[in-house]
Amino acid sequence: MSYDELISRYEAGGGRLARANAEGLAVPPALHTAVVTCMDSRIDVFALFGLKLGEVHVLRNAGGVVTDDVIRSLTISQRKLHTRDVLLVQHSGCGLNTFSDEDFTEELADETGMRPSWRTFAFKDVATSVARGIAQLRHDPFLHPETRVRGFVLDIERFVLDEVFVADEASEVRSAATS
Repeated sequence: MSYDELISRYEAGGGRLARANAEGLAVPPALHTAVVTCMDSRIDVFALFGLKLGEVHVLRNAGGVVTDDVIRSLTISQRKLHTRDVLLVQHSGCGLNTFSDEDFTEELADETGMRPSWRTFAFKDVATSVARGIAQLRHDPFLHPETRVRGFVLDIERFVLDEVFVADEASEVRSAATS
């Protein structure tokens, strides 16, 4: 399917439907939550979490990794539109798990004669990537101090979420369970 198909669908009524769906919705998301996830076209964030339009902000990129642009968007979401919770969802079988930053950079340099100024943020282990993203979000100075972050790995075949805990959080959970 090409972009021509998308334009055709818009002209066939997509724009009118989108306008009708957004009518009466406030700009700030009703659940005060932002979801950061992968751009993988199989992930329907709204169906996965039973969401309606206007309830959350959805930020997507390759891998669902925490990048400078994700921080920029979350900071605006929080500071101007009052979100407080962040759900970070990466998934099994992600393409970013199939190559390294270095290899991809060299492929691009060989093809174009230039290295990109950006990184892919490829990773070897998705749970480790989620844990690092959680830690980064929890310690970013620009995000609201009351930001709550949870991270998950979505099993892309079974559509089951497995929560990822960072080291200090896992010990707190164990302590609470034994008390």
